[in-house]
Amino acid sequence: PKPGAPIPDAPIPGGRKLILWVDTFSDHFSPEIAAAAADVLTQLGWQVVLPKKRLCCGRPLYDFGLLERARELLVNVLDDLADDIAAGVPLVGLEPGCLSVFKDELLKQLPDHAQARRLSAQTFLFSDFVVREPFDWPKLDAEVVVHGHCHQKALFGMQGDTALLERLGVKWKLLDTGCCGMAGSFGFNAEHHALSEKIGEDTLFPAIRSAAAHTIVLADGFSCREQIEQGT
Repeated sequence: PKPGAPIPDAPIPGGRKLILWVDTFSDHFSPEIAAAAADVLTQLGWQVVLPKKRLCCGRPLYDFGLLERARELLVNVLDDLADDIAAGVPLVGLEPGCLSVFKDELLKQLPDHAQARRLSAQTFLFSDFVVREPFDWPKLDAEVVVHGHCHQKALFGMQGDTALLERLGVKWKLLDTGCCGMAGSFGFNAEHHALSEKIGEDTLFPAIRSAAAHTIVLADGFSCREQIEQGT
């Protein structure tokens, strides 16, 4: 199913099961985000489980041309999640860079793998997944500016985020920005730092600086949040 389409309930007595993909950044730098996501999903009536082993989508390896090793990591994911994938259990994640691997690169790395196609179809960004759930969402009196992650805009779209903000009743604005300039580890490289800052200054940084002090800045990519926090 495409994002927003109904997902068959997993065969678990008295509940619905999903896999929460806690990426490296959420695990080691922003665990409060993963904990909050698990809490929301539980409130929505889902049984939230984590992979039994430490798994990685392999995206960082692409930057260095280590495609075979990245493919091995994807095979590990498919092997460890095989039963849940076969049962139709959805995988819900927080980091667009990781989720885009399961939506896109996975199918290119393993084009003839039936489980790869199933996992790709059962992968959802957090906002896309929760927005279609029947729930009496609380109202939030806030102003929000939204910066879209490049991978999200390319593969998922921003409709889930903006629809969820509508449900919460906030005043929101989707910024007309391109790449934040950080792009994974690109902006942390000394040779690229000046260019990274220049990209941020093109549109993103001025838009953030011009927002009122009480405005919430929403960005679901870890690298985007780092760039915004350090650049503004």
